[in-house]
Amino acid sequence: MAQGSVELRDLNEAVSNHDAQRQRQDTLNESLEPQAPGAESSLPPADSGKEAWLFLAACWGVEAVTFGFGFSFGVFQDYYSDHAPFAGSGNIAAIGTTTTGIMYLGTPFVVAVCRLYPRYARWFTLLGLIAASLGLAMSSFCTSVPQLIGTQGIVFGIGGCIAYCPCTLYIDEWFIRRKGLAYGIVWSAAGVGGVIFPLLLEALLKTIGFRTATQICGGILLASSAPLAFFIKPRLPSSTITHSRPLNMRFAISKLFPLYQLANIIQATGYFLPAIYLPTYARQTLNSSAFSSALTVILVNLAVTIGLVVMGSLSDRLPVTTCMIISAAGAATSVLVVWGLSASLPTLYIFSVFYGLFAGSWAAIWPGIMRDVSSRGESEGYGHADPIMVHGHLCVGRGVGNIVSGPLSDSLIRGMPWQGWDIRGAYGSGFGPLVVFTGLTGLVSGMNFLWKRLGLL
Repeated sequence: MAQGSVELRDLNEAVSNHDAQRQRQDTLNESLEPQAPGAESSLPPADSGKEAWLFLAACWGVEAVTFGFGFSFGVFQDYYSDHAPFAGSGNIAAIGTTTTGIMYLGTPFVVAVCRLYPRYARWFTLLGLIAASLGLAMSSFCTSVPQLIGTQGIVFGIGGCIAYCPCTLYIDEWFIRRKGLAYGIVWSAAGVGGVIFPLLLEALLKTIGFRTATQICGGILLASSAPLAFFIKPRLPSSTITHSRPLNMRFAISKLFPLYQLANIIQATGYFLPAIYLPTYARQTLNSSAFSSALTVILVNLAVTIGLVVMGSLSDRLPVTTCMIISAAGAATSVLVVWGLSASLPTLYIFSVFYGLFAGSWAAIWPGIMRDVSSRGESEGYGHADPIMVHGHLCVGRGVGNIVSGPLSDSLIRGMPWQGWDIRGAYGSGFGPLVVFTGLTGLVSGMNFLWKRLGLL
């Protein structure tokens, strides 16, 4: 019922004066304007049809090259830690967390601009891809970690965010009944990109060095993804009048959304750490080769691809708190038991798969949160909440957790605490505090399941 109401609002906005109509609507169940049936018949079908799937495929490709690169930073982390001029520098982990953190943090701002100027929104993808490629190419001239943070972190992050946001905006138009599945499929592309990029980066860094490798990657990114930008377009016609009133953000201070956001931030604070440190852990603790170390990240990202699609489908059918506890329990068990007690490379590979399946599926729960927050707006007293702006706020929470996790992780392993203690597996390797922190944040992220049972949610 909630999804049908959202579709009703979207169609109403598409065929009438969007700005004036939003001022008059107080509920999601407004009647359609007289011209709506004709407008609907001229629109491409939602949830099916060639245009919908071409759009989804293009979004998948953009996600693969933007977030896929960000999730592959563990390979760069390992390289920077051992090669001049970056070896021995502090805050190397902050490069990767800045990249993905900015892509998350910038989402609500870019989406708001897209809402205000819908006629120009579809061209943001091409603009962002050019900026991201430029940031990657610029990093080839860096000689210090702060410069890498500025190029690979900030410039690439801003470009990736601008490129990705129209995808999020238009998925809500192209897919109604299968929204969770659509988001899961698109977000799974980051996992596929996280499989391909580490292999590519590892080979290029080893054979031609850092400078040429980053320049080639920048060129590949732009050449492979720029043509996709022309398939990323709205299903509904843009309003000829821009929004003159602020979007409703009252849901952010309601009783409901902050509980979801708190769990989201806690999960993000620990989620990104294994992908950053697994290659270094495998090489330093298990004496693995460069490829064997990179394979840990590849397996995580491959499992994330599967986990997102499965959880996306589940989020269309199960209560959101049930999906959250599934992800949380699986993530905590894999970290605290499998990684924590691992003493061999095969066991670490098993952890990588299970962690990617459970922890990596978290983002596919968001459509359920978006649906819950939007549908309960009237009963909770904060009015209609735009699902895309709910998504944007969730991205901010994930970005905050992501950025905080970089400096925090440095402090957790500084001096290799617990190393040499009579503790089995990763706990006694110097990475023990990192393992405990990651496992506990994964576990606590499922707390909304308890709040729901206690009647607090």
